[in-house]
Amino acid sequence: MQLSDTIDDDTRTRIDHVAELLRGRRVAVLTGAGISTDSGIPAYRGVGARTRANPMTIQTYLADESARRRYWLGGHLGWLAFTAPQPNEGHVALARMERAGVVSGVVTQNVDGLHLRAGSSRVVEIHGTMHRTLCLDCGQVFDRRAIADQLEALNPWVRKPENIELNPDGDVTPESTEGFVIPPCTVCGGMLKPEVVFFGEFVPAARFRSAESVVTAADALLVAGTSLTVNSGIRIIERARRRGIPLVIVNREPTRADAWADAVLTGGTSPVLSALAGALA
Repeated sequence: MQLSDTIDDDTRTRIDHVAELLRGRRVAVLTGAGISTDSGIPAYRGVGARTRANPMTIQTYLADESARRRYWLGGHLGWLAFTAPQPNEGHVALARMERAGVVSGVVTQNVDGLHLRAGSSRVVEIHGTMHRTLCLDCGQVFDRRAIADQLEALNPWVRKPENIELNPDGDVTPESTEGFVIPPCTVCGGMLKPEVVFFGEFVPAARFRSAESVVTAADALLVAGTSLTVNSGIRIIERARRRGIPLVIVNREPTRADAWADAVLTGGTSPVLSALAGALA
């Protein structure tokens, strides 16, 4: 059975209406954590989400060495599991619609890289990616796999635990950081940080301009799998509203922008996007 076959008749009618609304338009897409939950990556918000009482902020990361040790150890253990999830039907549907000329670009709030792995080529990762690491002193960028190898060489006792449970941001909570050594930048010896936007940190201006350009070049905006709690998502919505282009939202729960939308489809992104792709691509 295809995921699209699990949709009830009322939702299918709504999808047909949305397909007609989007037909012949260049569609920009904004996605959030809800599109990756079917790949086994937990979300911060929504039904069943596991929120964190003390998510890492950029201020704490820069100021507290013990917090950095916890972050890097937990992040490495999570990284070993974070690379395992595969793109799901929602990711595949968007890539299919891009190939068909329907989707003109994807702006994602996710850092998991699953849109690219699914085959989407025009992707702006507005909050960065877990797959690269940045030196905060010299600006050198490293593949996360190289840093993982360096970390394990410095800490040969580190082993992936069994039955690992990922936190929403792709790490785990380590039992202890005793003896753990944080890898330094191999160019200048400076402080490394995954190339993701931490809490309390601004989205780089150039990256946000790239996201804006995706919306500017489109004739409609499709929002999938995000409650739009994060301000960067609302800013993208505002750009679409100023242009007066159609706005369609797909999410399991209500979002901050439902009142502005031309259509709201309540449901999982995998079955709904698969059905849309079937109608449009």
